[in-house]
Amino acid sequence: MQTQSVVYRSLALAGLLSLSATAAFAYTGQELAGKAKIPVEQARSIALKAHPGAITDEELEKEKGGSGLRYSFDVKSGNVVYEVGVDAQTGKVLENAKEGPNPD
Repeated sequence: MQTQSVVYRSLALAGLLSLSATAAFAYTGQELAGKAKIPVEQARSIALKAHPGAITDEELEKEKGGSGLRYSFDVKSGNVVYEVGVDAQTGKVLENAKEGPNPD
């Protein structure tokens, strides 16, 4: 009976770990992902090439400019956060600017 309990606890822990690992890759706007030609992984790479640092937030959104569908990344470089926008259809960098005092 104790072995069965250990197995159940191990399975529960494995389930929690897989959920937390999946959540780390979630981003706002995933419901639009089917309309994007550029996958989020590629867009991340483009954003970090345009502005090296650590991505602290990411979203896929409808926004004016480019194709109208863009990935927006907040990239922290030192003590400064930059917003890098990547067109979800073409991969073109649409924005690469220091985040203002009222980030969206």
